[in-house]
Amino acid sequence: MRPGGYRVGPGGRGHVPFSVVPNANEDNPSALSQVQSRAVSELLRVSPVADDLARRFQEAGFSLALVGGSVRDALLGRLGNDLDFTTDARPEDVLKIVRPWADAVWEVGIAFGTIGSQKDGYQIEVTTYRSEAYDRTSRKPEVSYGDSIEQDLVRRDFTVNAMAVALPEKDFIDPHGGLEDLAERVLRTPGTPEESFSDDPLRMMRAARFAAQLDFEVAPDVVAAMKAMSERIEIVSAERVRDELNKLLLSAHPRKGLALLVDTGLADRVLPELPALRLERDEHHRHKDVYDHSLIVLEQAMALETDGPDLTLRLAALLHDIGKPKTRRFEGDGRVSFHHHEVVGAKMTKKRMTALKYSNELVKDVSRLVELHLRFHGYGTGEWTDSAVRRYVRDAGPLLERLHKLTRSDCTTRNKRKANALSRAYDGLEERIARLQEQEELDAIRPDLDGNDIMEVLGVSPGPVIGKAYKFLLELRLENGPMERDAAVAALKEWWAEQN
Repeated sequence: MRPGGYRVGPGGRGHVPFSVVPNANEDNPSALSQVQSRAVSELLRVSPVADDLARRFQEAGFSLALVGGSVRDALLGRLGNDLDFTTDARPEDVLKIVRPWADAVWEVGIAFGTIGSQKDGYQIEVTTYRSEAYDRTSRKPEVSYGDSIEQDLVRRDFTVNAMAVALPEKDFIDPHGGLEDLAERVLRTPGTPEESFSDDPLRMMRAARFAAQLDFEVAPDVVAAMKAMSERIEIVSAERVRDELNKLLLSAHPRKGLALLVDTGLADRVLPELPALRLERDEHHRHKDVYDHSLIVLEQAMALETDGPDLTLRLAALLHDIGKPKTRRFEGDGRVSFHHHEVVGAKMTKKRMTALKYSNELVKDVSRLVELHLRFHGYGTGEWTDSAVRRYVRDAGPLLERLHKLTRSDCTTRNKRKANALSRAYDGLEERIARLQEQEELDAIRPDLDGNDIMEVLGVSPGPVIGKAYKFLLELRLENGPMERDAAVAALKEWWAEQN
């Protein structure tokens, strides 16, 4: 037990009442009292459902405790409606207790000792004490059940997640000094980080994720172990890595977590395109490399989000320049160019996201945004024709709003005059798009004749020629805008004559 931890007494029942938890941080006595006050308030809010469930476990001869992230979030004053509990009851006993009480029950995690349920708007998971036996060459732990809450807490990833509140007494259990670490905003492991990461290498990514979510620092010995053991992440399944990366990216401080992944070498194993950017120089911003530029673009894109965190936009912002290392050229006049890096980057994005088992739809959308992120820079001072504006909207399709945000975020110059000029130019483009959308319904650009019209005008049956004619009419629509039916028919007949 680290100094400041609150050891469970003999028999596991010498818990400290939450309202009188001793002050473990003598240098900052107010920090823990504030944490304590927030926790009491949060626990009072969830008490009706938590205490009711705990009494049912008591009547059946079992114990129940709020545990892990739920206790941490209560101490931080951010406990939501997802509640995690731990118990000495085995899963089949948990089912007998929960089924007649809950509004809904699911057994998806029963192989890992977890029973899920819903009650009065709360999402509840009850997990049997665990003492996991890991095969350190396997991707998944073998679960074995434990007999004490101390045994359960020591197996957890970080001390701030290794605290519990026994219910309904609300006794605080903190054998590893998690409360002190929470007050100091630091991530440590209950045992040695080497043992923890050997048991489950994904915990290294979880360190980066929690640093990003909670804005905590990671203890030096934990960082050192991450660096020394980064290759261990390769035995973890792509799906688990992807899920941790998503949580990191959707957090309030993703840059902090991404930087930790890069600095420890983990990114070299799971997202090597990101650290590769550190070696490149951005052609427009020579005072910083492309890696730094990409992280700034991510933060600027986040600032433009209007409906909460947007994974598609954040992935596109992070990956938009990953094609630069492969396309870098040193020109004769001393400049550095990255011709077609958006095309190369789109292909690299598709390959990496596919390897991480992202959905086909998300891979398609992020790759498309990477491919289109430079298109605006051909707009210059506004000399695009209406045809070019239509094509911009057509190519972006449902991603247009995200493309607006990505393009605006991609300006990281310190030259205020240049930045203002780019912003005004994009304002102008958006205004033109809005005018054309009002006039022509750009969101649903279609030819002025449909497939049935084409067959009727040309006197042909369904076949490849209909697709060719449709494509011709679509190009005509993009070039000239809406046409009267008679004009469209005449143009189609003229095209058909040329084909024959």
